[in-house]
Amino acid sequence: MKKLIYPFLFLVTGFASFAQEKLLSDEVQIQNLVQESFEVLFSTYDLNQIDQFYTPDIKILENGEIWDMDIIKGILEDAKKRGASERVNKFDFIETHVDQNMGYTIYHNYATFSANGQINREIHWIESVIAVRTTEGWRIKNLHSFPAKKE
Repeated sequence: MKKLIYPFLFLVTGFASFAQEKLLSDEVQIQNLVQESFEVLFSTYDLNQIDQFYTPDIKILENGEIWDMDIIKGILEDAKKRGASERVNKFDFIETHVDQNMGYTIYHNYATFSANGQINREIHWIESVIAVRTTEGWRIKNLHSFPAKKE
């Protein structure tokens, strides 16, 4: 009987975590995707996970420039080599909507940059993301970013 308990517990635990992820709405999954992509890619510069967040044909519209996957990787590699400042992101989601296999979200993105415990820069952007559902889950296909007006 003891031999059956451990496999049963393993199955129940695995099912519970899978079910919990499925309970998240598509809107929340897209918002989580945005937050996690910034934490992994733009805060830790972990390019090994870029495919977990972006489609291969991603386009980022960044302050008058169009970035494709190669440009994004180059920017992140350069930032990592420079030992860029520590970055902390905060998001204020305005609207998120899903229609079948495509969704979008509009949000404020606040980033605080610091080095040696001292804040050296704070930036506020307004951004939008278009995400598509893939067989691996939601991925960002387009991100449009521009600086928010100073108040």
